[in-house]
Amino acid sequence: MTGSSDAPEIVIITGLSGAGRSTAAKSLEDLDWFVADNLPADLLPTMADLARRAAGAVPRLAAVVDVRSRAFSTDVKSAIGELQARGVRPFVVFLEAADETLVRRFDSVARPHPLQEGGRVLDGITAERELLAGLRAEADLILNTTALNVHELRSRMRDEFATEAEAALRVSVVSFGFKYGLPVDADMVADCRFLPNPHWVPELAPLTGQYPQVRDYVLGQPGAGEFLDAFTRAVQVALAGYQNSGRHFVLIAVGCTGGKHRSVAMAEQMAQRLSVKWPSVQVMHRDLGRE
Repeated sequence: MTGSSDAPEIVIITGLSGAGRSTAAKSLEDLDWFVADNLPADLLPTMADLARRAAGAVPRLAAVVDVRSRAFSTDVKSAIGELQARGVRPFVVFLEAADETLVRRFDSVARPHPLQEGGRVLDGITAERELLAGLRAEADLILNTTALNVHELRSRMRDEFATEAEAALRVSVVSFGFKYGLPVDADMVADCRFLPNPHWVPELAPLTGQYPQVRDYVLGQPGAGEFLDAFTRAVQVALAGYQNSGRHFVLIAVGCTGGKHRSVAMAEQMAQRLSVKWPSVQVMHRDLGRE
């Protein structure tokens, strides 16, 4: 996507109103791109120059350019020419959808099409298609979102622009104590309070779930292994679904009363099992040391 080694990658997101430009832009933001929405096309070269001056601090740029920028098609073609003269080859993503789908999307949000003026939404869509026909013909990637939901579009963008490391789902397993409250950002929660509490075993009470003695005690209780197996299988199914839907981060919470013994031991074991398929999994112990 770049024409010279020191030039930032630049993606221009454009296309029909209602086709998903904002969702495409948010997908790149999630991949740590710097994204400018509704940028006038003639500012694209300026944005590229500023990124270069940042000495690599902003290596990847994206701009959403649409018909709100007047003289749209001429401005974009001129801006692309200026970028190429600077050694930058912008990558143009064009989003579109069937007329019926676009009309339905505008109706669902009860807002007019930016080009319909005094006519119907369909009149605005038709005018926009004609205005963008030349740019569509020169686009590097055309995405038809007629049959795509938000998650599927985000997944398509991730497949196109994410590095292998960025595309991998980041999984965190966190232990916690219920008496300190649930982690508010947890996607799935396991409750280990059904297991006997090592707190009531004098030689184990001062230790934590990171000690082998506590781990063996917790995992040796009736039902502990079965619970760990079943919950890990459920998490693996969910993670596969999250991956397919374009999610980038998932938090699995494992709780006990104080977050010191049972949840710590179980979280460590769960992270170890998940790491076979999700090597970037991290384990954290939120409430360890609070007692």
